[in-house]
Amino acid sequence: MIKPLRVVSALNLWGLVLVSSPGWAGGIMVYEAGQEGMGLANAGAAALATDPSILMNNPAGISQLAGTQVNANGQLILGDLRFSPDGQNQFSGSDGGNALKYLPGASLFISQQLDERWSVGFGMYGNFGLALKYDDDWVGRYFTQESAIIGISLQPTVAYKINDDLSVGLGPRLMFGYFRAQSAINNNLLGLTDRPDGQLDFKDTDFGAGVNLGALYRINERTQLGVAYTSKIDLSFKDRPNVDNVSNRLLDAALRRASINSLSLDMQVPQTLLLSVTYDLDPQWKLLGSLGWQDWSQFGKVGVAVDADANGASTTIDQRYKDSWHASVGAQYQVDPKLRWNMGLAYDSSIVADKDRTVDNPVGATWRLATGVNYAAAKGLDVHFGYTLIWLGDLEVEQTKSRSGTTLSGTYKDSALHVLGGGVVWRF
Repeated sequence: MIKPLRVVSALNLWGLVLVSSPGWAGGIMVYEAGQEGMGLANAGAAALATDPSILMNNPAGISQLAGTQVNANGQLILGDLRFSPDGQNQFSGSDGGNALKYLPGASLFISQQLDERWSVGFGMYGNFGLALKYDDDWVGRYFTQESAIIGISLQPTVAYKINDDLSVGLGPRLMFGYFRAQSAINNNLLGLTDRPDGQLDFKDTDFGAGVNLGALYRINERTQLGVAYTSKIDLSFKDRPNVDNVSNRLLDAALRRASINSLSLDMQVPQTLLLSVTYDLDPQWKLLGSLGWQDWSQFGKVGVAVDADANGASTTIDQRYKDSWHASVGAQYQVDPKLRWNMGLAYDSSIVADKDRTVDNPVGATWRLATGVNYAAAKGLDVHFGYTLIWLGDLEVEQTKSRSGTTLSGTYKDSALHVLGGGVVWRF
């Protein structure tokens, strides 16, 4: 393992493939999986049991679902994440373009009621991950050109109804993790000039395991409370990075001394706690809310980027994560017996302080504004569509190579994501 190995979280925004479902919380935890609840901005997520996707947020929720139910979803994220260098920037190159143009995702959930007490289910989804890709010649290429963390979860679930008011649930969770970090190597360091960039590419996969726990309690005929906990999942990525076109011999020797031929990066997918409530105001209106916590301070230091000077080289970029908090409110309006309208508003605090923001993880506090509809198209068949605006605003970055002292400085202006999702629920 490289010493010191303080590396950038090469994470940002969603390379979640096929069964993954990117979204942007305060960090890289995902709420939008295409399910009907994405139109509520996570409000009531651990208490609203209307389809099998509840098992992702609260395993106890499937105890409320009759018969066999299947929920298939898809979503598309359209990003607007553009870096503008400012007068303090010391690197040459382009602005990098839109680092997140679009990303698709999907999820699948199934529940089966065994008897009056027991229910089982299964979920395949991605609620953790991100991916960014900049133009190869951009000003921040020595920090990152492409970065991705993908987490795809498989979750068998069992729920038990203790009585008519209280249910509990458990879902062992197996996560497939994929990590990739690609960055340019500056061959013009150490007094040499006019040399083309080298390239560093690191990627690996790993499996980790955790558990989702939850309880669902009906306080009275109108009010339902849900609480859910997800444990941490340890992932470890170990591989020999691919290093090409290092024409600077001094730099090449420094990289060898830094054991660049063997990298080991460890991370913890954060543990989380979510408390949700639903309240039936009248036959047409339901009010919802959620409060959540995510343990990003234990996430780890993950990323790869070369830093060098005359005294040596390392893959060191220090990133200081902190825990994040979530709050959301929402409502459902039953327009008629077939059509339901959802709306929600949410806020997530940032997992980094402004001064610690980096270009491979340009996150900050986020606001979500969501809406959607659910339509009973036929007996036993619902279809739903949703839209979420995730607003980050202006994200300033001032990131300095610790050895060379060169600074990358600029702003991601009016940063936002647009998430479109939809799906179907079959009930048998």
